Amino acid sequence: MDRVDWALLGALQEDARLSYNELARRVHVSPPTVAQRVRRLENAGVITGYRAAVDPTAVGRPVIALVRMKCYGPRCITVHPELLDDCPEVVEVVRLTGDICSVVKVVTTSISELERLLVRLGGYGETSSAMVLSTPIPWRPVTAG
Repeated sequence: MDRVDWALLGALQEDARLSYNELARRVHVSPPTVAQRVRRLENAGVITGYRAAVDPTAVGRPVIALVRMKCYGPRCITVHPELLDDCPEVVEVVRLTGDICSVVKVVTTSISELERLLVRLGGYGETSSAMVLSTPIPWRPVTAG
């Protein structure tokens, strides 16, 4: 990874919809060079995808919570994430070290929907939840420094 690769990653993390021409202008290389480098970064697994950032509140899911899970064996959601395939309220699961196995980020339409989801998650192990009040640092790009 050199300076140009990091500049491309920075620009794409800010706006993944930038054209190769605009990326080339921003990082001071030719559009064919941008295309070749972006493909190389994708093939190497550095760039794993492109997606829209969606505000859950704006789409009717204003209740956001983090659920700490302690589960083991065949019902563990980190070993068998497919257990939650039919659960669109679950937007992220992070596997952890320590006394809990994972944190599950959920977005729901209401407190009662959150309660139903917590009951369901309780079937896979011990849960402890915290509602998100605000997100002072919503996301940061990965940088070289």
